[in-house]
Amino acid sequence: MNDRSYRPLVFAHRGGADELPEHTLAAYLRALDAGADGLECDVRLTRDGHLVCVHDRRLDRTSNGRGLVSSKTLAELDALNFGSWHPAYPADDDVPDFSRLLTLERLLDVVCSSGRRVRLLIETKHPSRYGAEVERRLVRMLRKYGLAEPQPDAPVQVTVMSFAALALRRIRAQAPALPTVYLLELMPPGVGRGRLPFGARTAGPGIDLVRTRPGLLPAMRAAGHQTYVWTVNELPDLELVLEHRVDGVITDRPRFVLEHLGGV
Repeated sequence: MNDRSYRPLVFAHRGGADELPEHTLAAYLRALDAGADGLECDVRLTRDGHLVCVHDRRLDRTSNGRGLVSSKTLAELDALNFGSWHPAYPADDDVPDFSRLLTLERLLDVVCSSGRRVRLLIETKHPSRYGAEVERRLVRMLRKYGLAEPQPDAPVQVTVMSFAALALRRIRAQAPALPTVYLLELMPPGVGRGRLPFGARTAGPGIDLVRTRPGLLPAMRAAGHQTYVWTVNELPDLELVLEHRVDGVITDRPRFVLEHLGGV
């Protein structure tokens, strides 16, 4: 990377899930303190219609609960511990920022009051028993915060991401100005030639796909699309995506990536 003017955006994946329990407020605050350009979160709907920041369909991996996120009310989820599974969990289990369920509303409150520029990537998780209601609720909440119609000078910029092309279509129909990212784990037909669905202007391939399909990133750039690559945690992968001059690096280790970029 010879051009010192090039510097990709660094996004903290699930808040920077390497250092602290994923999708906890403590993780997001740590990422902001480290200087991450943006934050990434996943959202799911609870049984009573609240958007919560949880990746998995089931609660087993990241909490002391069991069952489906979508089958629980917000109150039921709020009673669970979402941090004790992580090696960095503090001995003092009274620290709510390390253990409490994070709602999207609470995350937006923190981001909007941070006093700094923040790019927020919100992934809507599918399949979901609530289908299109996930995007409807998301757009409604973004409108509440004045984030559904992005303004160039606004400190907080939101981008919606999904592996589901239909989710991107719903976002385009309800909030056409919101930028979208089409996430890729496999290679759908046509994408290798630079085509993205429903107005998406950014491709979001996983690092495994980037390794196995070396022509993908050049094809996206040739088609005029930006590229955000996930989840870039190791130095060889970081160097690979920097060689391709990607626009965004989504990582569990934002501090590591920022330190490397600072030394390049």
